[in-house]
Amino acid sequence: MATLWGGRFTKETDQLVQEFNASIFFDFRLYRQDIEGSMAHARMLAKQGIITEDERDSILEGLRLIRQDIESGVLTASQEYEDIHSFVEANLIKRIGEAGKKLHTGRSRNDQVALDMRLYIREVLKETSTAVTELLATLLAIAKENTDAYMPGFTHLQKAQPVTLAHHVLAYFEMFKRDHGRLSDNLKRMNYCPLGAGALAGTTYPLDREYTAGLLSFQAPTENSMDSVSDRDYLIEYLADASILMMHLSRFCEELILWNSNEYGFIELDDSYSTGSSIMPQKKNPDIAELIRGKCGRVYGALQSLLVTMKGLPLAYNKDMQEDKEVAFDAIDTVSGCLRLFNGMLKTVVFHKPVMEESAKKGFTNATDAADYLVNKGMAFRDAHEVIGRVVLYCLEKKISIDEVPLEELKKICPLFSEDIYEAISLSTCVEKRLTNGAPGKAAILEEIKNGQEFLAEIESQA
Repeated sequence: MATLWGGRFTKETDQLVQEFNASIFFDFRLYRQDIEGSMAHARMLAKQGIITEDERDSILEGLRLIRQDIESGVLTASQEYEDIHSFVEANLIKRIGEAGKKLHTGRSRNDQVALDMRLYIREVLKETSTAVTELLATLLAIAKENTDAYMPGFTHLQKAQPVTLAHHVLAYFEMFKRDHGRLSDNLKRMNYCPLGAGALAGTTYPLDREYTAGLLSFQAPTENSMDSVSDRDYLIEYLADASILMMHLSRFCEELILWNSNEYGFIELDDSYSTGSSIMPQKKNPDIAELIRGKCGRVYGALQSLLVTMKGLPLAYNKDMQEDKEVAFDAIDTVSGCLRLFNGMLKTVVFHKPVMEESAKKGFTNATDAADYLVNKGMAFRDAHEVIGRVVLYCLEKKISIDEVPLEELKKICPLFSEDIYEAISLSTCVEKRLTNGAPGKAAILEEIKNGQEFLAEIESQA
C-alpha cells in the first residue's frame, strides 16, 4: 500500500490492519476537492517563495492531468492506496518526480481532509438549497391554482375545520422555507478555510492562509488550528438540517399516501411514480412516497452516528473522525434522491377537488362556525359550544350534515337559529371570512402567495 508515512516503522502493516484503516473506496469521491485544495496550496507555496514557480507549474499541470484521468476513468480507486490524499500525491510524484514531493510542505492530512470535507459540504449545501428552492416553486404553483379548492383541515387525523388546498400546501411551503434558511445559515457559518492548520499546531513555514482562503472562495481562514482539524460541527449541522428536511418530506408523504387511498380518494399518483403488485392486479401502490418516508430514518441514523462518534473525542484529530464520511455520503445521496423524486411526484399528482370538498361538507367542519353564528346572536361561546354539540349528535343519529338539518329542528334545539344559518355555515363562508394573516381566506392566501413569490425572487437574485 502506498502511504504518506513509514520512516518511523520497522515492520510492514498487517494486511487486515491496512484494509481496516483505509478509506480510499469511500473518500475517493473527494478527488475534486482534494485536487482543488492542493492547487491552491501549491500557488500559495510559490507566492511565499517556499517552492519555485517552475515547481508550482509542474505541480499544477500534474494535478490537472490526474483530475482529467480520474474523470475519464483512466485512474480509479485502488487498495494500493490508503486514502484519496495518498492516491493523488503518489500519482503526482510518479508523474512529475521531486517537485511532487514538495506539495505537502506546510500541510498535514489532518488539515487536508478538513479542507476537502468543507469544500464538499459547501457544494452539497448549495445543491440541496437549489433542490429545496425547486420544491418551493412547485408548492407555490399548486397553491396559486387551488385558492378556491375546499377541503377538510385535520387535527388528531379527525376532520376539524374547512380550509383550501392552497392553504394546506402553503403550510409545507413554510416548512421547506425554514429548511432553506437553515441550509443558508450553515453555509455562512462553515465557510472558513482550515488549510494551514497543519496536524494541529500550525507550521513554521511562512504560509499565507488568507491568500489560500481567498483562492478557495472562503470568507477567511479558521481562527484556531486545533479546532480547525477537529471540527465537524458543520457536517453534524448539515445532517441535522437534512434530518428536519427529511421529516418534512416524510410528513407530506404520509398525507399523500393517505389521500391516495380508496377511503380518502383525494388524489391520484401518476403511474410513473407508482408500482403494482406481483399478485393483485388491481393494485397501484404509492411506493415512492413510502420509500421517502422510510429513508427519513436512514438520515436520522447518520446524524446519530456522527454525534456518537464525536461526543467523546479529545482534541485534536482522532482516527474516529474517518467514520464521518460513509454515513454522511449516504445521507447526502439519500436526501438528494428523495428531493428530486418527491418534487417530480408532486408535480404529477392529480387532485380530486370535488371529493375533497364533499369530504369537508360531511365532516362537521363547519361546527365551529355554527357556534360562532350563535355567539353573534348574543349567546356566550361556551353555551353555543354545547348547543352545536347537540346539533351534531342529532346529525349523527340522522346520518346527515349540519346544513341538511331542517330549520324547524334547529329551532327546537335553539330558538336563535334562523334562515341565515345555512349561508353562515357554507364552506365558502367558513373559509372566506377567515382573513387574518395566515388564514385560509382568499385574501390572506393571495398575500401569502405574494410573500412566497418575493422569497423565491430574493433567492434567485442572490444566486
